[in-house]
Amino acid sequence: MSKKTLTTSTGAPVADDNNSISVGPRGPLTFDNHYLFEKLAHFNRERIPERVVHARGTAAYGHFTLTKSLSEYSIADFLQTEGSKTEVFLRFSTVGGGQDSSDYARDPRGFAVKFYTNEGNYDIVGNNTPVFFLNDPIKFPDFIHSQKKNPQTNLPDPAAAFEFWANHPQSLHQMTILMSDRGIPLSYRHVHGFGSHTLSLWNDKGERYWVKWHFKTNQGIKTLTDAEAVGKPAFGAQEDLVNAINDGDYPSWTVKIQIMTQEEAENYPINPFDLTKVWPYKDHPLIEIGQLELNRNVDNYFAETEQSAFAPSNLVPGTGASPDKMLQARLLAYQDAHRYRVGVNHNQLPVNAPRCPVNHYQRDGFMSGCPMHNGGQIQTSRANYYPNDRAEAGEPAPDKRYEEPSMNYAHAIVARHDQSEEDYWTQAGDLYRVMNDDQKNQLAGNIAGGLSKANTSIQERMLAQFAKADPDYAARVKAALEKI
Repeated sequence: MSKKTLTTSTGAPVADDNNSISVGPRGPLTFDNHYLFEKLAHFNRERIPERVVHARGTAAYGHFTLTKSLSEYSIADFLQTEGSKTEVFLRFSTVGGGQDSSDYARDPRGFAVKFYTNEGNYDIVGNNTPVFFLNDPIKFPDFIHSQKKNPQTNLPDPAAAFEFWANHPQSLHQMTILMSDRGIPLSYRHVHGFGSHTLSLWNDKGERYWVKWHFKTNQGIKTLTDAEAVGKPAFGAQEDLVNAINDGDYPSWTVKIQIMTQEEAENYPINPFDLTKVWPYKDHPLIEIGQLELNRNVDNYFAETEQSAFAPSNLVPGTGASPDKMLQARLLAYQDAHRYRVGVNHNQLPVNAPRCPVNHYQRDGFMSGCPMHNGGQIQTSRANYYPNDRAEAGEPAPDKRYEEPSMNYAHAIVARHDQSEEDYWTQAGDLYRVMNDDQKNQLAGNIAGGLSKANTSIQERMLAQFAKADPDYAARVKAALEKI
């Protein structure tokens, strides 16, 4: 193999990378140290803003194999033929902590899947839980602020978290999951994944179906107690995933969906678009549709895992959104975050770039790639606008075959709809009642540890919420508090 010469970023050979130019061996540096300046200037700019949430993560490539055709429900190309494979990129993460936090925090785990389909990228941006703390995005910044460090001390503040939950009963279901024995996964290989949001599929007849995605780990659920998590290295979950794939022990998930018709949704007693609630399996059973396997680690963490950009607005023909309020806001917020954090041309980066031809009239902006990418696959400079008179010459144009069915809101009232009378207790109580005694005691103890830091008013409001879910739930938490 021929020896490679070190160069500057513009390709000029470098003669010496150990010694700067100076006025004698003991003198100051000179302004013709342009190579030194290049290195320092780039070094000062190596970091991009970390994600506000889901900052600490790890990811891998793999493939999704369809085992049941969904042609009855969707025209999506990757959901048509049994046995077809679609390349995927899956990023796991913790939610609340920064890059310096631990893989073993008591925290939900992000579970974001990018399907590189023949008709564009389809992203399912979810968690390891089927529900979330909120169903209205106007409270999302406040919620995250309550979970972050105290703005004065920069220290963790459990009292703030419980103060938010005490004022927002819609969080009770997810909080019960978080504080349960499943709150700290052993590894990323041992978690389920959920699209969480209600999404949609639509077929060639213009029929829309509501859908929830589930990714069930084939490795089984494995978790840690608080005491067990303390002894784990901060990077343990990332190390586990990297090593498993390097060793050929490829983790996999069975992919299932729940389906609800539009007619069923109109009369369903539970709001099917409320992110704090699940669809009971007895009403809408899981349908197995495929297998997802991870089998290749990234080559460069920053270029791929850190700069990867997932967004629920990344939809392909045959898939769609829903009236889920949190989802509606995320259709805007995720792409907006990527434009700020990575840049307006983040979809030109290899990890985010579709595996199919891209044709559009978007131009310029920071970090626009080679001329081929400055406008997708258009390699000429004929038109940068639409409509134009050059369709027959190969300029891109819309195609009515991919028109998504409309959503009917004819009888809806545009207003701020109060949710104070909504039932946020039943499903949290149902979850509590399927736990065994050991799980119930773990839940109560985990809650008491943080709740004990809060004042009496917050404690009383939380105990009232637990009692509405199940009287025994409140009794066990109260007993645990009294022992602290």
